[in-house]
Amino acid sequence: MSDLSTKTPQIQVTNLIAGYLPGVNILNNCSLELHKGEVVGIIGPNGAGKSTLLKSVFGLVQIRGGCIRLLDEEISGLAPHELVARGIGFVPQSNNVFPRLTIAENLEMGSFQKPESFAERFEALAELFPLLAERRNERADGLSGGQRQMVAIARALMMNPKVVLMDEPSAGLSPAYQDEVFAQAAQIAQSGVSLLMVEQNARRCLEICDRGYVLDQGANAYTGTGQELLADPKVVSLYLGSLMGIQP
Repeated sequence: MSDLSTKTPQIQVTNLIAGYLPGVNILNNCSLELHKGEVVGIIGPNGAGKSTLLKSVFGLVQIRGGCIRLLDEEISGLAPHELVARGIGFVPQSNNVFPRLTIAENLEMGSFQKPESFAERFEALAELFPLLAERRNERADGLSGGQRQMVAIARALMMNPKVVLMDEPSAGLSPAYQDEVFAQAAQIAQSGVSLLMVEQNARRCLEICDRGYVLDQGANAYTGTGQELLADPKVVSLYLGSLMGIQP
């Protein structure tokens, strides 16, 4: 990877404090950076604040301190629709498709701010997700979990975003579909889109990530390249053993 120290991050989170309930903070001075074309993974034990961090970036959680920037613009506290317009896409962990709508209608919802771009974006994304063209008129409730995830990812890409936030993209999927999701994530990043990914499948996540962050109790515990974290005995002993189903 090239030196990132002199480049403006696509997303920069600095000393973020956030939570759902008054007086109860889930994130405590959490920080991270995401650069153009990177895949950055967020891992850690249950309750560490991983999904809260992602949702805070996307304006779904109250921010009580710190700062979130998209390139040179502060975006702390902006509403999700404002963030979509600025180039951020979001793939929720669950309930991430409209089951009664067709695949094509789901993707139309993803381009609602620029409906004139729908046909062009649909055609471009069908190259990455052939299912979209093959089954465009089928309702989403007839799709498997892996196929629904593809629709959700494609919908997040319909506005041609700079950044896509993925919350547990492999959750509940078969091993084959998990592999496909991770392969597609790497391919999306190669096109220049930056991916910030929360994952419980720590090994697979770190294998494809340029860099990773380990969260514990809402704060940064460790950070490094994916390979550095996989090889760090302390990270394996304290976090990855239980997450990856292996012994340190």
